[in-house]
Amino acid sequence: MTARIGVVTFPGSLDDRDTQRAIRVAGAEPVALWHKDKDLKQVDAVVLCGGFSYGDYLRAGAIARFSPVMDTVIDQAKAGLPVLGICNGFQILTEAHLLPGGMLGNDHLHFICRDQKLRVENADTAWTTDYTAGQEIHIPLKNMDGRYVADQRTLDELEAEGRVAFRYVDFNPNGSLNDIAGITNAAGNVVGLMPHPEHAVEPLIGTGRTDGLPFFTSILKKLVNA
Repeated sequence: MTARIGVVTFPGSLDDRDTQRAIRVAGAEPVALWHKDKDLKQVDAVVLCGGFSYGDYLRAGAIARFSPVMDTVIDQAKAGLPVLGICNGFQILTEAHLLPGGMLGNDHLHFICRDQKLRVENADTAWTTDYTAGQEIHIPLKNMDGRYVADQRTLDELEAEGRVAFRYVDFNPNGSLNDIAGITNAAGNVVGLMPHPEHAVEPLIGTGRTDGLPFFTSILKKLVNA
């Protein structure tokens, strides 16, 4: 049976089609989910894709967090449903308190778009098992509000519990504390990151590498072996 991975589209989402394609390339079935629907169509996992949901009014992800679909996503994520938040999706996950901390504007106050080197810090989450800890990968990055912040106690907990999933290497593109590019919840089923793995699954697009594909093969293997 083919694993079904839902991709939520909010008003202002930009990367839902790219994310669906990445899921298809990995061998799973992408399922389009609309922000007004509470029904997740019996998917096995969910991706909150990148973009500028609701125009990033108030704060990035602040309005999308209250979309009807998020009530179901929050409940099911707490029950173990794998959820990946990419860029704006990461922002939504922090606004929904599925992940700690928050996102502020880049410290240089400019939109940034570049190929970014990351180090995989946690290869034990539902979305990272096809990586190895310490592996360095290149993933496209594009954001305006990508600066990860949290109080010192939260940062200490993330570091002590191994919940920093990805870290920027060589260059911190947005001023994120501790060079954090992505984090996971304690259970490892919810992961958020600012760079865009869906843009690095085929050699003809993005970085010209396939460093983002293991996100989608990791979750596929977890679902198949569950």
